[in-house]
Amino acid sequence: MKKSINIVFLLLALASGIAGCQKSFLEVTPAGKIIAEKTNDYNLLLNSLTLGNQFMTHSQAMGDEMAAIEPYYSGITLQQQRSFQWEDNIYEPNEDAPEITYPTKALYVYNVVINEVLNSTGGTAGEKEALQAEALAGRAWVYLQLVNTFAKPFNSATAATDPGFPIVKEANVTMNSFPRATVKEVYDFIVDDLKAAIPNLSPTPYHRFRMSRPAAEALLGKTYLFMGMYNEALEQLTAAMTDLAASTYPVRLYDYNITFGPGGQFLPVTIFGPTLPNLYNNEESLYSRQTMGDWTTASNALPLSPATVALYGQSDLRRNFMSTIPYPSGAAFPLGMARKAGPFSPIIGMVVPDIYLMRAEVKARLNDLPGAKADIEALRVKRMPAADAPVPDAISTNKNTLVKFILEERIREFAGLGYRWFDMRRLSVDPDFKSTVNTKHIVYSATGEAQSTFTLRPERLTFKIPPKVLSQNPGMVDNQ
Repeated sequence: MKKSINIVFLLLALASGIAGCQKSFLEVTPAGKIIAEKTNDYNLLLNSLTLGNQFMTHSQAMGDEMAAIEPYYSGITLQQQRSFQWEDNIYEPNEDAPEITYPTKALYVYNVVINEVLNSTGGTAGEKEALQAEALAGRAWVYLQLVNTFAKPFNSATAATDPGFPIVKEANVTMNSFPRATVKEVYDFIVDDLKAAIPNLSPTPYHRFRMSRPAAEALLGKTYLFMGMYNEALEQLTAAMTDLAASTYPVRLYDYNITFGPGGQFLPVTIFGPTLPNLYNNEESLYSRQTMGDWTTASNALPLSPATVALYGQSDLRRNFMSTIPYPSGAAFPLGMARKAGPFSPIIGMVVPDIYLMRAEVKARLNDLPGAKADIEALRVKRMPAADAPVPDAISTNKNTLVKFILEERIREFAGLGYRWFDMRRLSVDPDFKSTVNTKHIVYSATGEAQSTFTLRPERLTFKIPPKVLSQNPGMVDNQ
């Protein structure tokens, strides 16, 4: 009984973010060692809300699909303004950075499970290996977020020397030295964790909150895409799609022609956006990790830019996630701009639309143009009337134009949710497609005049290490 009470207390403590006494790079809650003994104790740890709530929001403001509009822009926080303006420092010296605190809390839990579960009691060897595999893949997801926030985009020519992120393999809050591994070392670490995990993961998802084999395969495919390793990415993304096709657990694309049709599941569409299923019932979610939607549902300060809105055809049902009217009411935004009206909590784990779009992109890059066309149209036919879904021949028969179309489709699918920032990073080191990254953010007046323009410098494709973390860890090297 005492063991069970300790585990429940731990989960509550982790979920609420109680701070421990040790101040270090690992801003985590436990003071000492998690008390777990039985295999099921470690199973419960993987249900912790700490793992699912990853409230890293500033990348939403930094995407090139966003604009700003007054007078709303003047009323948002200084952190939010600094993010939109691509400033060097987002945080004050006394402020915690959620891009550090949430992932490292999750990292602590994963390391506990990885290092201890095989010696637990009451479970079979297969059960223990499966739990360790979930934690390995979960740790890999965390590190993919960290290295794509606090390190330069992966560049094969410089990755072996570019500062990455500290690799922490132990659940030890007394650690006080955190040297930064290189970008290559971090990516190798992610790949190794996923390769070790995949054979022992369930081939069929059994809960959206928990890692499965197709989720890990998709994550490995995404990692390879970020590394520019397109053949390897295609192999893993295809494996994920194959496993999903055989799954008895409902993980699929929603057909917006149905969900927004008469009596549809996503109706009514209100000032808060469509009526969506919650995180754990959303059938497009393969691995449920969520963040807060700073610019979704009820915010007017950072609407989608005029160029972004112009990417959508009139019959594109993704327009239901946009509103040209401020919240809660008022005159329409100028220049056709629109606020993002949902989802309230964007899913940033692994989602089915992302798998389709990633595979379409790598197929196009590898000159499988018919295959790429088929994948993107399989998504588009679920987002608009079938007659409007086909990619025009003038686009689909040319590699460069098709890749650009797929990149624009990624904006149409994920606008305002933070995904674009990570695409901008990888595209910035892509000699063929770096011109697709817009480096200007504009603040507009209420009548549509450009009041201020901010320019993205290459250095700010990487977050600086937050000042509070640097002060607590004097030996840690900052980014430029």
